[in-house]
Amino acid sequence: MASIWIWAIIIFALIFGIFVIWSVPLGAGWEPTSRRKVRKMLEMSGAGPSDIIYDLGSGDGRIVVEAARRFHARAVGVEADPFRVLFSQLMISILHLDGQARIIWGNFFHVDLGEATIVTTFLSQGANRKLESKLLAELKPGARVVSYEWTFNGWTPIAMDADNHLFLYVMPGTAVPR
Repeated sequence: MASIWIWAIIIFALIFGIFVIWSVPLGAGWEPTSRRKVRKMLEMSGAGPSDIIYDLGSGDGRIVVEAARRFHARAVGVEADPFRVLFSQLMISILHLDGQARIIWGNFFHVDLGEATIVTTFLSQGANRKLESKLLAELKPGARVVSYEWTFNGWTPIAMDADNHLFLYVMPGTAVPR
């Protein structure tokens, strides 16, 4: 009987390991952002009811849920991992946020971000580097980008929270952030 439990634990550990790291080639492995930092990211961005927030690599959907529940924004998560997509969609349904929040299953490099007024990221330096031209091409002037941990090369943040490693950028143009 003990050997069955050992094998079950080994199989669970393997599945969990694959679950955590398989999305690394797409942008970053899954490492949940603390709820405190999620709130700080959304506060720093000036999120509110008139915003449409896209969370790239949305993981378990915590930024999407927080944006919809506490900031009353429309929120869209983009996630490549089907298990996390299902979990996020379940949470959105349980919390009755269906009309305000949604999750797209896919690669965020293939999703049009044109309607976003705020984009949040916790990816990797390499993913941010690849993302720069997409954000510049698709986001409207004045759209805000909040990055946790990693910067965008050559971009100057308009605000930083050094204690929490948060960087706020505004897309160039004539519009100004709220």
